[in-house]
Amino acid sequence: MKDLIKINNELYLRKISLHDADEVFDIIDSDRDHLRTWLPFVDLTFSSKNTKEFVEQLSKPFSQELVFTICFADKITGLIGFKEIDKINKKLEIGYWITSTYQGKGLVSASCKVLIENAFKKMDMNRIQIKCGVGNIRSSNIPKRLGFTFEGIERCGEKHNHGFINLEVYSLLRNEWNKR
Repeated sequence: MKDLIKINNELYLRKISLHDADEVFDIIDSDRDHLRTWLPFVDLTFSSKNTKEFVEQLSKPFSQELVFTICFADKITGLIGFKEIDKINKKLEIGYWITSTYQGKGLVSASCKVLIENAFKKMDMNRIQIKCGVGNIRSSNIPKRLGFTFEGIERCGEKHNHGFINLEVYSLLRNEWNKR
């Protein structure tokens, strides 16, 4: 998969690198109260060193993740990527977050569309999954809008600083995507 994926004149995805770590940390730090509601890593991210360690983990040979910055008008607005890439069973999960300033502009939906197409066509995946915290309406609207099927609730699926939260699980199969 390419390191740079152009979506339109203002929006593109760029594979995250150590060069991005300080900017990504600054974004997290400046929007911490908003992001911590749904993202457990926020309270574990104390400095850009933590972000650098995350990026370094992604480059390890056995990493099952591929992460991109979401760039709008040449500014990083969030992250999106593939989690739990399972080449044997041809499935993966898409995870994403975006700052509160850029919510509601369709950036994540457009980014997901491009990654979905890449997963099915270039990575030969058969199943894509998206999980969203129960009650995170903005996030759960994305898989709904993109034609994913709601499969159910993963009870206590993610540990946050205030306890475990339930996750809505959505999936899309290659043959469903091809029917479009």
